[in-house]
Amino acid sequence: MLRLEVTVVGSTNESAAVAGRVGVNPAGSEVADEGRRRASDNVAVVGCGYWGKNLVRNFAQLRALRVICDSNEKSLRAQAQLYPDVEITDSFEGVMSDETIQAVVLATPAVMHYAQVKQAIQNNKHVFVEKPLALRHTEGRELVELAEARGVVLMVGHILEYHPAVALLKDIIQRGELGRIWYVYSNRLNLGKVRQEENILWSFAPHDVSVICSLVGSEPIEVNAWGGSYLQSGIADVTVNNLLFPDGVRAHIFVSWLHPYKEQKLVIIGDRKMAVFDDTAREGKLKIYDKGIEWRAGLPVPRQTSETTLFFEEQEPLRLECEQFLTCIRERRQPLTDGRSALRVLKVLEASQISLERGGASVRLDEIDKGAN
Repeated sequence: MLRLEVTVVGSTNESAAVAGRVGVNPAGSEVADEGRRRASDNVAVVGCGYWGKNLVRNFAQLRALRVICDSNEKSLRAQAQLYPDVEITDSFEGVMSDETIQAVVLATPAVMHYAQVKQAIQNNKHVFVEKPLALRHTEGRELVELAEARGVVLMVGHILEYHPAVALLKDIIQRGELGRIWYVYSNRLNLGKVRQEENILWSFAPHDVSVICSLVGSEPIEVNAWGGSYLQSGIADVTVNNLLFPDGVRAHIFVSWLHPYKEQKLVIIGDRKMAVFDDTAREGKLKIYDKGIEWRAGLPVPRQTSETTLFFEEQEPLRLECEQFLTCIRERRQPLTDGRSALRVLKVLEASQISLERGGASVRLDEIDKGAN
């Protein structure tokens, strides 16, 4: 086991003011400054690889990082060079048995989430786990109920819900500016990062499922999913999902890690206006289009009035997410992406996986509920 003594690297956060205004997080990042002053936040980040290193950076800057844990010695030593005063270890069991660690952040392979989250909760630790919460709805529900029984915070890393553009878009929808929502579509495309332990549905689509359900304000009643496996047998590289919501809203999600260019685009069509969130655009990420179809003398006529670019304060969604986790621990609040909301996403993913295996047949979400009972 590798060990170093702890003092945490800190820095200031330039951002957070807009979060409360546009509703990024119910707990708010308004107490971020207090969080930077408090030394009692003892967080262990488990997994410091491709994504985990970003969590390490943020919790270090928030003066909350106590321990970095990873089974990969090379990854540990790389982080030790960046944060020489933070304790490092290759023992997850050691983190679990350390009563001074009040919270764990899990950035480990999805197949490990259920067991690690359960063990952490049983050791009375607050948990922030990267998506998905688990690989089965029954397992996810067990974790949510266990966290509620133990009185610990359970938060899942659906990071897009913390993006200021998404928060602003949600506010626009709730104010009725787009009118009645008709349909939504989301594309998340790139060349890589190809995974071997999970398919593209479970790797990319959770982001889109969480955001669409949040914007629509409900979970779908039925899903379909189609896909293709080209690089590895049995592991889909491309999937397309159709979601049907109770009020007739439809959505589709196209995800691929076998695509010639990167695209992360969300489009919402209302009966009054339309909105586009293009997260890969350097400028003008969020636009409102005053366009639609009007009926004149019994004929459909396109209406193209104006295009408006909305601006918002640039903030790192991951920083807002990490701030909220610490705030929820201190104030005993539920996170924006709590266990219950993650369970909704997990239900959609499991139903989509079943549909994928059935060649695109429709799967009702109440089938997942029945299977959990």
